[in-house]
Amino acid sequence: MKNSLSIVIGSALALAICIGIARASEKPVSFGDLPSAVKKTMQRESQGATIKGYSKEVAHGRTAYEVEMLLDGKSRDILIDPAGKVIEVEKQVPRDAVPAAAMAEIEKGAGRGSILKIEEVKSDSEIAYEAQVLINGKHREVRVHADGSTAPEKD
Repeated sequence: MKNSLSIVIGSALALAICIGIARASEKPVSFGDLPSAVKKTMQRESQGATIKGYSKEVAHGRTAYEVEMLLDGKSRDILIDPAGKVIEVEKQVPRDAVPAAAMAEIEKGAGRGSILKIEEVKSDSEIAYEAQVLINGKHREVRVHADGSTAPEKD
């Protein structure tokens, strides 16, 4: 019995490690370390913004670069592929810019917690809304589509 428990715990630990490795790894980089196509896109997309930092992400063997910035006092993050194509844009939006169905689900997901920030996340394949919520001192995220349906986290 004790041996079986050890095997189950060991297997669970191995699975957790594999999942962690498969998820995106992100590391800070400097502007000078970016491919030239990425630099061009970042310069174009960040005009008038204050740059907070750059990072390189690798997920499922695919590399992308992210620039985090503030534009007009709101956060804006842009994910770019090595060829310079914008993959995804996350920008902070006010509550009244969120579709009613999405806002209703965000409020439902927040429950008694506080909604700290809402971002609109646009990619070629979808538009989603991510809300950063504080519930009982713990941060969590509520992610929905415009129609209020759950939007799973993309890797």
